[in-house]
Amino acid sequence: MSLRALPLIVIPFILYNIVVLFSGGAHADDVLRKVIFELPMVGGARWRFSMGDLLILVTMFMLFFELIKATYTASASLLADGLSMLVFIACLVEFLLVPQAATSVFFFIMIATLIDVVAGFMIGIRTARRDLNIGDH
Repeated sequence: MSLRALPLIVIPFILYNIVVLFSGGAHADDVLRKVIFELPMVGGARWRFSMGDLLILVTMFMLFFELIKATYTASASLLADGLSMLVFIACLVEFLLVPQAATSVFFFIMIATLIDVVAGFMIGIRTARRDLNIGDH
């Protein structure tokens, strides 16, 4: 199995579980709202960057890299799509059954895994079709 087949979108899923489930019994929203840093803005307001914001940012970057990986045609891409589907199912089950996962941050992580699954299949089909058309000429 190639390392390229491992879905990067699992990283935010694991990070969320580490941050929230191992937070010492604190409520998930309290952990996610914990401010990492603040920056004063020119207009006088203060921009607060929280743990939840960091998790969403990591999720967006991992989704970006997953979409880039989906454009490669290789035998590992089918395995990668299947593993991405398993990550989405794990996120969905956790969202529905685990009280600490009932947050907007986790919902966005779960939606990113869904986008990864759908886009992976769509891009893979489109790329394979293009490769077949190039091979015909």
